[in-house]
Amino acid sequence: MFSTIYNVKFPGLNLNFKVAPIAFRLGGMPIYWYGIIICIAFVLALCYVLANCKRFGIKQNAVMDTAIVGFVCGIIGARLYYVIFFPGDVYLRDPVKILYINEGGIAIYGGLIGGILGGLFVAKKKKINIMAELDLASLGFLIGQSVGRWGNFINQEAFGQETASIFRMISENTGGVPVHPCFLYESVWCLVGFLVLHFFSINRKSYDGQIFLLYIVWYGSARFFIEALRADSLFVPGVGLKISQIVAFVSVAVGIIFLFKFRNRCRRGKLLKVNLPKV
Repeated sequence: MFSTIYNVKFPGLNLNFKVAPIAFRLGGMPIYWYGIIICIAFVLALCYVLANCKRFGIKQNAVMDTAIVGFVCGIIGARLYYVIFFPGDVYLRDPVKILYINEGGIAIYGGLIGGILGGLFVAKKKKINIMAELDLASLGFLIGQSVGRWGNFINQEAFGQETASIFRMISENTGGVPVHPCFLYESVWCLVGFLVLHFFSINRKSYDGQIFLLYIVWYGSARFFIEALRADSLFVPGVGLKISQIVAFVSVAVGIIFLFKFRNRCRRGKLLKVNLPKV
């Protein structure tokens, strides 16, 4: 027997769904839609990256190595980020619970940080152009984030505060209160970002690293405001500030600074194309 079934309604859009977190059981073990959707997101992102790696001057076998290590490090980073900023001392009192990722509890910024660090480690070992790889990875991230957020829809999580918006969502997990479907906002924003940056990378890219900088500005700017709506945010202990808003603000600021810095160099003819040395 399947367990939880959510009755999800979008009254402003006249849409109704029934969703169950468990897709099926394998030998009595539940297989969750969240995990399936994350795997689909990874495969779609990887397919795009492999199909476009030549355009970025990266070999397919190098992409596979960085993708696999990056994915594993991303999962670890997402879990550790969540555990570090989770309120209370539940993980200090029982550290074994850190391993219970099947019970939920990962954070996208932790996943991005872990994935990027893991990928950069492999890039250094394989002597890959790091900035070109970050450009390509950014487009893969946007695909993965856009698709992966629908795991939050199935689990009925990552929603926001009460609202009367046309996009309002109601389910058992919202307590029958209409709330912002933050996962939907982020999914759509990432999809639009992918389309914009994909065509920009084909027609307008000026230097290696530009797509990555545009990515962190694009995603961070939306995440800052979407996070303000979230009802389940992680906070910096003792400060009362949402950690994801801080990370988003810093990433946007850094991205804008470097974009203007490189833009000015391009205008002076000092940076027609940045191809940083392979390390």
